Formats: sequence, C-alpha cells, structure tokens
Amino acid sequence: MSDSMQAETPAVDPLRLAPGDGARARIGRLLDPTSFVELGSQRRHRATGFGLESRQPDGDGVVAGTGSIDGMAINVFAQDRRVLGGSLGEAHADKIARTISQAARGGVPLVGINDSGGARIQEGVAALDGYGRVFSANVAASGRSPQLSLVLGPCAGGAVYSPALMDFTIMTDEAYMFLTGPRVVKAVTGEDVDARSLGGPEVHGQRSGSAHFVVDDDEAAFAVTRELLGYLPSSSGSPPRQAPPEAPPQTDLRALVPTDGREPYDVRDVIRGVADGGRFLEVQEHWARNLVIGFSRIDGRTVGVVANQARWLAGVLDGTASEKGARFVRFCDAFGIPLVVLVDVPGFLPGTAQESGGVIRKGAKLLHAFTSATVPRVSVVLRKAFGGAYIVMNSRSIGADAVLAWPGAELAVMGAEGAADIVFRRAIEEEPERRDELVASYRADAMHADLAARRGSVDELIDPADTRAALKSLLASLRGARQHGFVHDNLPQ
Repeated sequence: MSDSMQAETPAVDPLRLAPGDGARARIGRLLDPTSFVELGSQRRHRATGFGLESRQPDGDGVVAGTGSIDGMAINVFAQDRRVLGGSLGEAHADKIARTISQAARGGVPLVGINDSGGARIQEGVAALDGYGRVFSANVAASGRSPQLSLVLGPCAGGAVYSPALMDFTIMTDEAYMFLTGPRVVKAVTGEDVDARSLGGPEVHGQRSGSAHFVVDDDEAAFAVTRELLGYLPSSSGSPPRQAPPEAPPQTDLRALVPTDGREPYDVRDVIRGVADGGRFLEVQEHWARNLVIGFSRIDGRTVGVVANQARWLAGVLDGTASEKGARFVRFCDAFGIPLVVLVDVPGFLPGTAQESGGVIRKGAKLLHAFTSATVPRVSVVLRKAFGGAYIVMNSRSIGADAVLAWPGAELAVMGAEGAADIVFRRAIEEEPERRDELVASYRADAMHADLAARRGSVDELIDPADTRAALKSLLASLRGARQHGFVHDNLPQ
C-alpha cells in the first residue's frame, strides 16, 4: 500500500468546524456576490453496503456550479470535508468531472477547492474509476481553460493528482498533500513523520514545487485567486483582460544593478521598475529561487516574466530552475501571454549532483519550451549571458523576437577568467603576472555586448532608463504575431 488512492486523514468533528468552512460558504466568499448558480445539488450516490445506503447526503460532499470573479465567468467546485469526509465516490467524481469539462467547453477558467481525504473506500473500484474520470477531464481541459486548485485542507491519496494536473495550486498553512499518509509511511518504511512534515506547505512551497502559492488562510487564498485570474485570459481562445496603462514608480534601474557581475541584487526590483504600477505577482516564490517567474503588465497588457535571480546561487540555471521555468513558459504560450526575459546568467550549475540529477534532461525542458513558444518573446541582457545558459534563456538563436542589452553587458562562452586561462594558457604559465592583463584583454576583445550587436546576436544596446519604453514598443509591434486558439496542453513537469 505504498501508493494508495486513499490516505488516512485526521478524524473530523463537524462541530469543531466554523460555519464559514463549509463548501457553499467558501464559494460565496470567493465569487462575486449573488453570482453563484449551483448545479447537481440533489445528486446522491447509489452505493450500498457498509452503511452507505443510510448515508446519502444531497450533493454527495461536493458543491459545484458557475459564477464569476471580478466579472469573469468561471466554473467552480468545492469539496466539503464535513460530508463523508469530503471523500470521492462515483457521484462526487461525476460532478467534478462535469464541472471541469463544462469549463473547457464554455471557454472559462476552472477553480477547484480541494478538502478531501481521498477515495471513498466503501465504493471500491467505482471510486478509483471516478478519479480516472476527473483526471481525464483535467487533461482534456489543459491548455484550453486555466485551471486553479485551492488546497484548503486535507488532500490525500488520489486527491493530489487533480491539483498536480492543474495549472496553479494555492495552498494554505493548514493544508497538506501526500499520496500516502503517516501511518502507511511508518508501516512500509519505518519512518515516523507527521502530516505537516510529510506534505505540508513548507514541503510543497519550498522543496517539491507542487504548490505555486502558499498563503496563511482561506481569505488569502481567495485574494491570490482573484489577483491571478486578473492576469489570465478566460481560455486559450481569448486575450488576457486588459487594464488601464499605469506608469511604474520612478526608479533608477541602473542604480539597482551593480556593474560588478559578481555582486548580488534583487531582480524583482528591476521587474517592478518596468511594470505597470510596479506590480508583480510572483509564482513559486520559495522554490528554485535562482529563477524568478510571474505575471505583470506593460502598457496595460499581461506579460509573463522569466528572470535570473542574482541573489540566489548567483542566478545560475540548474535542473530545478529549468523545470520551473519550462512549465511557466509553456503555460504562457498555451494562453497567448507574451514573455519578457531578463537575463543575468553565469551558466549552468556544475557538479556531480547536478549531472546525476538530470540537469541535461531538465535543462532541455526549458530550451524546448522557449524554442517552441509561439508567443511574442523579448529578452533583455542586464549584465551577462554565458555558455549554454545564454542560449537557453531565450536567445536570438532559438527564436527570440528581440534581444536587447544594457551597456556593459557581456555575452560569451564563459566568464573572462576561465576563458583567459584556456585561451592564454601558455602565456600565463610563462608569465603568471600577466594574467590580469590577459583577462582584461579577453573581456575587451570577445565579451562586450557591442560585439554581439555587430554580429546580430543582440538587436540593440539600450540605456537602462529606456527599458520599459523599448519593451512597450516591441510588444505592441508583435501584438498580432499569433492568433488566439488552442496550441498545446500544459504538461506537468
């Protein structure tokens, strides 16, 4: 029983749950007032045995229907842990699968509120088949309608796979996700672990990457849901909603980024310095922190941002960051969201742990995602772009629509010190005191961005102060580059 569809959850005393924890109450707090129209409220399971024939609650433990969030039509379901533990049976699954399928058919986002202990054991294989129908609906809707999963309580056993198949997962501090619970882990492996340590928000927000947002409570989860949907289109066939253009805060971008390529800074400050109103919604903030991803707006239009983060591991790419970036790029491409890429990368992280951990395979995911993307994509090299990471981070050679660079930026096979030690090896062996001179010579002769501009690898050198204006103009010129419509799904990485 190492991979069970049913994982144990703590016993639930309905009297200890506040009235606001019920599924309908949660939906009411999430949606626009009076917008919810429920479907399937009278649905009941048809199972017999194990006492189920005497326990047939209306709705079968899940509330589903349609409504709106900030005027955007959505489909929504919410599991109710107070009813049969939120467990999934045949009728319960049918309601969820139908809600997902209807979202894809209608071209509207899906929001699912998960609070379930897993499969209803008493229904046996019918419950497992129910999960199969839910997963099939998730996959069929992938890349067609945005799918958001809110994990607001237990999410165990088979219940975890639907969130994993959706585009974004929002997890509260009291929630947890795991395939097999503490008792099974103890029985099979001998490991003694509690639910939080096994699958709590720290695990999935910081180490596994399964949670895209970790928040304190339900209300914070609803707030993130509203903010996220504000950046997204209703479907792959619709453009993202446009907001009134708004100037960013006055920021000296050059002052934010040290000229010494080895000094750290926070690339999120650069993003906010070019974004409408200085707003940036970061995704997976605490996982693979050497790469920053998220949503912003330029001239009122949504963009997806991918940026190397010099504050963590000097901004290098590694296997985890590559997977993080790849799925985000693929999501943006599926839903027609242009990409802005801020490049400051010294290369891929070296070492036996990376190689044995599959950095080649994982790095190829980011390379494939950028190369195959059909949305407008513009890169800005802030300080450096070295080696294979230069190529992978949306270079001209893999199809970037434009590559800009700040003065002083460097593009090369590797850093000046390492390159000089190879190119001038004999000279340095004979005259070690000349090493600094030769390093400076290589930097001047082979690395400066103006050389890359002469060769066409960089389209234009721009003053940092002109970054927003250049991005605004380029993105406007590329607005008709792709017609909206289904392109591909959003395969889990």
